[in-house]
Amino acid sequence: MNGHISLYLAIAETGKLPLGWEVNASFKLFVFDQIRDEYLTVQDVGGAIKRFNDINSEWGFAKFLPLDTFNDASQGYLVNNCCVFGAEVFVHERSVRRQCLSFIEQKPNNSTLTWKIERFSTLNEEQYCSQEFTVEDLQWKLMVYPKGDAWAKEKALSVFLCPCNWLLSDQNVFAEYKLRIRNQIKGKHKEIRGKSNISTCFKSCIPVSWFSSLESEESWGYPDFLLLKDLYTASKGFLVNDTLLVEAEILVVSKVQ
Repeated sequence: MNGHISLYLAIAETGKLPLGWEVNASFKLFVFDQIRDEYLTVQDVGGAIKRFNDINSEWGFAKFLPLDTFNDASQGYLVNNCCVFGAEVFVHERSVRRQCLSFIEQKPNNSTLTWKIERFSTLNEEQYCSQEFTVEDLQWKLMVYPKGDAWAKEKALSVFLCPCNWLLSDQNVFAEYKLRIRNQIKGKHKEIRGKSNISTCFKSCIPVSWFSSLESEESWGYPDFLLLKDLYTASKGFLVNDTLLVEAEILVVSKVQ
């Protein structure tokens, strides 16, 4: 992906697993340095537990290692056209607790947050969060990285949707949503309609996600939401008078009964 080696851990032969299967696991992925006889290891911060299921049967890193580094013989990862990747997996047992989820298929009331960020070019912190907004008794917030998160540093604006500490133990909440940067000149907004994590329950190509209490820093979004060169091009219309308008729109959300 964009000049990087991508590496993922996936559940094999999912077709043989029972309906509603789920595996909770934390893991490390690594590549072997054949010159120094050591491993480069990558894992989520804090060893976050990932939920593997029908919707997400694989987890990993789209930008595991820069391709230039991987192909550099002196780094030791590719020797005689041979490389070694691996994974260390820890499966976490959980007590059985079933939930009945009902979906609110009509668009919820007050479901859009418009976040006005002024003096955008002067922001110097790595990330910023919006005020909270409530949809169907659940609080949400937007999070942006003005200069990109770790995966898009100095390349793109990163935008994420986050729950606000309302997830109960072992609770899942399903949400279908849109994220956008408003175009203040042409009205042609930058709106992400991803093609990953698509639910077969809905006839749309809008991102759908499970928010889970298993992950302490749960958020969903896009590291490369909008290229910085497009953001700072005045004629594009995204940044006007040094003001940016970021929006989140919740289209469908589940309720625990």
